[in-house]
Amino acid sequence: MNKYELALVVSAKIEDDARTAIVEKAKEYITRAGGVVSEVEEWGKKKLAYEVQKMSEGFYYFIQFEAESDVPAAVEQDVRIMDNVLRFLCVRKDEA
Repeated sequence: MNKYELALVVSAKIEDDARTAIVEKAKEYITRAGGVVSEVEEWGKKKLAYEVQKMSEGFYYFIQFEAESDVPAAVEQDVRIMDNVLRFLCVRKDEA
């Protein structure tokens, strides 16, 4: 099993409970694909480097998980079609 991190930038224009639901949905996608979520970091509202969908701020979330090598592609495919997710990136973390 490899360690991965899924970074999500969620719209700042939605309610707190809707943002929480988006993070829970992403965690559900990971577990459904066979991954194990170990930690969720919430960085809060940050200014974006450039406007995305006419928004200049977003909420940043980082989800750490362990999974087989085919899981990140499946998770990205699911996250890609989620509403109110402005940007996402799934990367493998170094063992060091």
